[in-house]
Amino acid sequence: MPRLSQLLFLVIFLPFSILAQSRLLSVEEATNMNPKLNPANLSQLQWIPGTQDYLFVAKTCLVRGSALTPVQDTVVRITDLNLILKMDKQDTLKRFPAITMLDPNRFIYNSGNKLFLYDLLKRELTVKNSWSEKAENLDINQDNFTVAYTRDNNLFISDNGKETALTDEKNPGIVYGSSRVHRNEFGITKGTFWSPDGQFLAFYRMDETLVTDYPLVDITQRIATVNPTKYPMAGMTSHKVTLGVYSIATGKTIYLQTDSVTLNDPVSGSGKAPSAIEYLTNITWGPDGKYIYIAALNRDQNFMQLNQYEASTGKFSATLFEEKNESYVEPQQGPKFLNKSPGKFIWESRRDGYNHLYLYDIKGNLIKQLTRGPWEVTDYLKCDAADARVFFRCNKENPLDRQLYSADLNKGELIPVTRITGTHSASVSDDGKMVLDSYSNTNTARQIELLDDHGNRLRILLSAENPLKDYTLGEMSIFKLKSENNDDLYCRLIKPADFSPDKRYPVILYVYGGPHSQLVTNSWLGGAGLFLNYLADLGYVVFTLDNRGTGARGGDFEQAIFRNLGVKEVADQMVGVNYLKSLPFVDSTRIGLNGWSYGGFMTISMFLKHPGSFKVAVCGGPVTDWKYYEVMYGERYMDTPETNPNGYANACLLNEVKNLQGKLLIIHDDQDNTVVPQNSLTFLKKCVDEGKQVDFFFYPGHEHNVRGKDRVHLNQKMARYFQENL
Repeated sequence: MPRLSQLLFLVIFLPFSILAQSRLLSVEEATNMNPKLNPANLSQLQWIPGTQDYLFVAKTCLVRGSALTPVQDTVVRITDLNLILKMDKQDTLKRFPAITMLDPNRFIYNSGNKLFLYDLLKRELTVKNSWSEKAENLDINQDNFTVAYTRDNNLFISDNGKETALTDEKNPGIVYGSSRVHRNEFGITKGTFWSPDGQFLAFYRMDETLVTDYPLVDITQRIATVNPTKYPMAGMTSHKVTLGVYSIATGKTIYLQTDSVTLNDPVSGSGKAPSAIEYLTNITWGPDGKYIYIAALNRDQNFMQLNQYEASTGKFSATLFEEKNESYVEPQQGPKFLNKSPGKFIWESRRDGYNHLYLYDIKGNLIKQLTRGPWEVTDYLKCDAADARVFFRCNKENPLDRQLYSADLNKGELIPVTRITGTHSASVSDDGKMVLDSYSNTNTARQIELLDDHGNRLRILLSAENPLKDYTLGEMSIFKLKSENNDDLYCRLIKPADFSPDKRYPVILYVYGGPHSQLVTNSWLGGAGLFLNYLADLGYVVFTLDNRGTGARGGDFEQAIFRNLGVKEVADQMVGVNYLKSLPFVDSTRIGLNGWSYGGFMTISMFLKHPGSFKVAVCGGPVTDWKYYEVMYGERYMDTPETNPNGYANACLLNEVKNLQGKLLIIHDDQDNTVVPQNSLTFLKKCVDEGKQVDFFFYPGHEHNVRGKDRVHLNQKMARYFQENL
C-alpha cells in the first residue's frame, strides 16, 4: 500500500456550506425524477449554418442571437407553429420540437410520422414528407427531404409520402439498414448513409441466419413465449455483413465487392494471421459521391485497412493504408474530408499509443501528423471553411479535463481555445471564428460562453446557479494514487453529509472499470451523479477509482487488460481499498461494492478474489463467464475461448464461487440482450452446487438497464440492501 506521504493529491472541494443547507436528497430525486436538480441549460443551442448567428430554445420560443451583438430576438413561438398546424388540421405540439437548421432561414423537424419545414422569412410551415407509423431507424436526407427507414427487417424510403420498398426479404434472419450491425461496436450508430447529393443510399445488409438464437422469455402472455434474439457468443459463428448502394434515379441496388479483398498481412509477434474481412465500419461517402470508404477489420480485430470502393459499380478501388496492433485496432470515426481541399482528410488513430489526428491525401499518402504527445484527442469537431484549422477536444493538460483546441493545418501549431479547467463541450461556427462553449467543473454547475477562435470571452450566455444549493451534500474530493507499476489512478471520494472526523464510517465502492469508461472527471459533481451523493447522505463514504483498462489514458493503459480481464483492474481497485483502510474515519470491516455490467463483473471479481475484504456486494447485469458474451466486444479484449483458454478460465467467476463470503445481491433484467441472463443463472447454479447463499432479483421487461419509474425501485433496493447488511 502506498504511504500517505507518497500520494500526489489533487483535492477539489464542492462549495457547499453544510450549515446553510437542510434538505437531503430523496431516492426519487437521486434517480433524476426532479429535473430542477439538473443545472440550467440552453436547449438545442446551435450555430446557424454559414453565419455567426446562433439559436436556442427558451421554453416555448426559438431565440436567435449573434456573435456581433448582445441582442437576442425571438424568431418563432410554439404558438405560431400550432396556429398553422391547427389551420392545416395537423396535430399540434406540446413542446418546442427538436429542429435542424438547413440554412439561415429554414429548419426542419419531425413530429409523429411527418417531416415539417418552417421558413422563418415567409413564416410558412409545410409538410415535406410522411412515412409508416411503424418506421424505425429514420435517416432524413436534408437535400430533398427523402426519408430512409426500416420496418421489421426490411428497408424503405419515402418521397413526399410515397413509400418505396428497397428490399422484400422474407427471411427474418437477414436484416437491412439496421443500426445494430456489429452490435454497435466501432462507433456504429446507424445502418443507412445518404450520398452528398442525396441521390444514393448506402445501407448495411446483415445476414444472421447462421447466428444462434438466444431465448429470452416474454412473460406478458398467459402462456409465456420465447422472444429469441440473435446473439453470437465469443468463438461462435457471427453474422455476415455487406454494403448495398441504392440509386433513386434507377431504382436499382448494387453491392460493394467487399469479399474481393483479403487481409493477408499477419500481425508481427501476435501469432495470428488476419485473413477475410469480418467487420465493415466507419462507412463514409467521399465529397464527390463517387467513392465510399470503409474501415475493414479482420475477426481478431488486430488488422485494419481503409478501403475505397466505386459507388456506381461496387468495385474495389484501392487500399489507402493499413493499421495493425498486437492487441487490437478499434477505429471509431471515418475519414473527415476537408472543405476546400476535398482530396485531403483527417484520420484518427492510436498508432503511436495515443489517439491523435493525421492528415492524409486521397491516395493514402500521409501528409503529416497533426497532434502528438502523451494525451488523447477525445472528439474531432470540424475543419473551418478555409481549411486552415481543425478543432477538437482533448485532455492535453489534465486527463480529467476536456478542452477545446485547434491545430493549424499548415504550421502544425496547436492553439488552446478553452482554458478554464473542467469539461468543455464546444460548437464551432462554420468559418471557425466563433465558439459556443458549455462547460462545468467541480465548482461550476454549467456556464455557456461565446468565445472567439482564440478563446477570448465575448459574452456569457448562461451562468447556471447551483441547483443543489438547498441540499446538504457531503464533501467531495478528487485525487490520485499509484498502481503497482506507477500509473496514476484517479479517485473520487464523497464523505457523508454529517461527516465527523471522530467517527468511523462504512464505505461503498462504486466500480465500473471497463474500456471506454471514465468515471472520475473534472465536471459537475466530479462525474458522480446524484445517486452516489444520496448514498453518502445515508452515512456512507462513497469511493470510485478508474483502473487500468479504462479510457482516455492511451493504448498501454487501456490495453493492459488484454486477454486477462479482471486481473490488473482488480489489482488497481485494491490499491484504492488499501488506501481507504488507512484512513482514520473508515471502518475497514464495513466495506461494500456496487457496479453494473462490466462493473458487475468487477464487483463479483473483487468480492470473490479478495474474500474477507468486503462485507456486502450489490451488482447488476454482471458478466460471470466471458464465453457467454458477444463476439465483437468479447473477442476484442479476450480473443476466443479456443485461442485463450487460460484467460477465459481466470476470468470465469464460477471458478471463484468457493471463496464467497458475506452478502451478495445479483440483479439482472429478464430481457437483457447485452449481458444475457445465462451469466447470472449459471452463477446461481454454481452457488447452489457449492452450498453458498446468494440473493437474486429479476427486473421483468427491462433490457440491460432499469429505466423509468422502475429505476426508483432499483435504487431503493440497492440502498436498502446496504442499509440492512453493511
